[in-house]
This record gives sequence, C-alpha cells and structure tokens, in this order.
Amino acid sequence: MSNLSSFNPEQWVQKYSDALYAYTVVRVNDSGLAEDLVQETFSSAWKSRASYKAEASEKNWLYAICKNKIIDHYRKNANNIVRPAEINTSENYFNEEEHWKKEAAPSDWGIDYNLPIETKEFYLILELCKNKLQEMQQSVFVMKFMEGLESDEICKALNITPSNYWVLIHRAKLQLRSCLEKNWINPT
Repeated sequence: MSNLSSFNPEQWVQKYSDALYAYTVVRVNDSGLAEDLVQETFSSAWKSRASYKAEASEKNWLYAICKNKIIDHYRKNANNIVRPAEINTSENYFNEEEHWKKEAAPSDWGIDYNLPIETKEFYLILELCKNKLQEMQQSVFVMKFMEGLESDEICKALNITPSNYWVLIHRAKLQLRSCLEKNWINPT
C-alpha cells in the first residue's frame, strides 16, 4: 500500500522541481531536455505511487526515478552516436583501476579544495570543459563519475564494448585534464 495516497503531486513540483532540474541539466547539457526529464520523473512517480513503500525518503525516491530517466535517455540515444576508433595503447595514461599512472598523472595543482570559492569556480570550469566533450564521451563521463555506474553497467546501457568504453573514458579524462589546466589552472 502506498504511503503517498493522500499526497498532492503539486507539492512534489513545488518542493523538488528546481533541485531535480539542477541535478538533471548538468548531466544532459540541455535545458529543454532537462525539463522534459524532470516532467517524466514526476509522471513516473505519480504512476508508480501505489508501489512506493517509503523505504527511501520521498526526495530520494524522486531522485532515483530521475537518475533512471537520465540513464534511459543515454541508452536510447547511444545508437545515434558515432563510436570512437580504438585507442593507441602507447598513449595509455591510466591503469586498470582507471587511475592515472604515476608517470602520466597531472601535477599537483596546489589548490585548496576546501575553499568554497575555488570549489565553485572549479565546478563552473569543469561544466564548461565537460560540454566540450563529444556526445558519447559526455555520456560515459556522466554515467561513470556523476551517476556512479560501474563500467559494465555503462557498456550494457550504451551498447558498447568494454574496449570502446575504455577509449571513451580515456579520451574524456585527457580532454578534461587539458581543458582544466588551460582554463582553470593556467588561464592565459
């Protein structure tokens, strides 16, 4: 039995629409699409309200639905995105755990990440740099580092091979590193 039976869906919109939109727009880089996905989130929540068991908070439940809508968006669009060529392994900067190899790691940027202004500036530049990635690279980056999905889940959702995944994530990391160094660490 639903714990939301007397809940007014208009209150969901009032309480959560702005936060869900902010969560979504940075993941899809399209304000119209973000609005649509948030709308779909509320619609799906309303349709499945009878199955809501309050195991998670109402807010977390809505975020989980929204996250699935974002992943569904990437899954549906995966077939329309050009696949990258295989990467030259001599350019491999990362180990099997997806961490920088010691010899290829970025230098210490000397930044105090506890300072709110630097954190805000960093995320602004990161967002701009992320928007410069190719669409499939963005999809993989968002699913891995913003949604926290495992590589095998990403491969399945986007219908790509593990090798293709590694190429995409590798190139995204390199481009983001370069962009951050150019536009945030050493702006000219």
